[in-house]
Amino acid sequence: MAVLGLGLIGGSLLLRLTAAQVSPVASDDRAPTAVGYDADPRTRAAVAERLGASAVAPDLASAVDGADLVVLAVPLPAVSIVAAALRDVGYRGLLTDVTSVKEPVRAIVAAELPDARWVGGHPMAGKEASGFDVAEAGLLDGCVWALCLDDETALDDWLAVAGWALGVGGRVTPLSAAEHDAAVARISHLPHLVAAALTTGAAAEPLGPAALGLAAGSFRDATRVAATRAALTAAMCGGNAAALITELDSLVERLAGARDLLTTADPISALTGWLDTARAIRVEWPPQGEKAEIRLTRDALLALGRAGGWLTELHADTATAVVPPQKVHPST
Repeated sequence: MAVLGLGLIGGSLLLRLTAAQVSPVASDDRAPTAVGYDADPRTRAAVAERLGASAVAPDLASAVDGADLVVLAVPLPAVSIVAAALRDVGYRGLLTDVTSVKEPVRAIVAAELPDARWVGGHPMAGKEASGFDVAEAGLLDGCVWALCLDDETALDDWLAVAGWALGVGGRVTPLSAAEHDAAVARISHLPHLVAAALTTGAAAEPLGPAALGLAAGSFRDATRVAATRAALTAAMCGGNAAALITELDSLVERLAGARDLLTTADPISALTGWLDTARAIRVEWPPQGEKAEIRLTRDALLALGRAGGWLTELHADTATAVVPPQKVHPST
C-alpha cells in the first residue's frame, strides 16, 4: 500500500498501517507492507525519523511501484497534481482517497486516471490541528468511513477497499459521491462556517474583549473547528460550494424562525418546543442500532448507507451491519 500525502489523516493512516500491517487487498501471499510519500522533504524526514527510512519513499514513482492499493491523502487543490503524476507513472490499479468532498475528486480521476479503479473514501475523523506532527495511529479507530459506490464503481473493488477500511478500524458507510457531498455539507462543512462566524462575531466591537473574556464552554465547543488551518477549510467548503449554499440557506431560514419566536408575547414558551426538538436529536446522537446481516449487493449496500447504517464485518456473500432505527423529527 502507498499513502500519498502524510498530513494528519495520511500520516495517521501510515502509522496505523505500519503498526498493524493490514492488507486485505493483497493479491498474493506477500508480507503486507505500507509506504508513504509526501512532496515536502521536511515531512519525509519526520516520517523517516519516526518510522524508519523504509516507511517513506523518495518519490511518488517509487511509492506506487507494485502497490496493491494507493491512497490519495492530499488536500483537494493538490488532487489533480497527484492524479496527473500517477497517470505519468502509468498507475492503473486500485485507488482510494480520504478527501472531504467526493464529486470533484470523481471528476479529476475520470479525467486524469480513466483506467484506475477508484473508490472514493472519506474517514470522518480529524482535529483542528494539521500535519504529520499531530498524526496518531489510533485516530481512525471507530470512525465512520464513507465509501462511494457509484454506477461506474466495480462492486468487487468497492468490497476490497471496504475490507481494508474495516481492517484499519473504520465503520464503512456506503453512499454515492453526490449523497456524500450533500450529507457532509450539512454535518461537517456548515459547522466550520458557523464556527468561523461565531468566532469573528464574538470578537466584534463593541464589547469584543469583554465577550471573549467571558467565553467558556458553549463558545469553546461551538467554535473548536474555527482553529483549523484556513486553507484546509476553504478547500473543503469551496470544493462543495453548491451543496453548502443549500445548507447555508436552510440555516438562515431556521435562524430567522428562531428570531420570530423571540418576538412573540411569550418567547420563553415559544422557544421551548423549538429547542426540545433539537435537544432530542442531539441526545440520541450518535445513532445506535441493531446488528443485521445484509446481502453484498449494490442496492442493499446503498440502502444501508441512506438509512444511516454501516458495515462492521465482511463475509463471503453477506456483511454484518448496524442499522439505526428510523425516527422522524419535526422540522426545527
